Amino acid sequence: QVELVESGGGLVQAGESLRLSCVASGRTSIIYEMGWYRQAPGRQRELVATISDGEITNYEDSVKGRFAISRDKAKDTVYLQMNNLKPEDTAVYYCNAETFEPLGLGHGMPYWGKGTLVTVSS
Repeated sequence: QVELVESGGGLVQAGESLRLSCVASGRTSIIYEMGWYRQAPGRQRELVATISDGEITNYEDSVKGRFAISRDKAKDTVYLQMNNLKPEDTAVYYCNAETFEPLGLGHGMPYWGKGTLVTVSS
């Protein structure tokens, strides 16, 4: 129903910036919230930021003031601007879409991209 493709990861030094992009395709009309999650080596996947259709945002505490999530609905794209990157931000970053169930009531299944690697050196 929905496909998510991330881009923008790479290798940067501490203090530098990156912008991640996630392009959604398919039945994008059923998406009500998008977000970014990350998984570092040896750790569980964790929330980074989310943004709703009403542009309500939510951030993990460690990225507040440094990261900004935004969404361009016309382009079916969500972004994660990451400033002042730190080595502890190193992780695979995954795009997520939460959806309404297209054929009934309530919530549908979540969709995930394949991830993009962000490596921050000290």
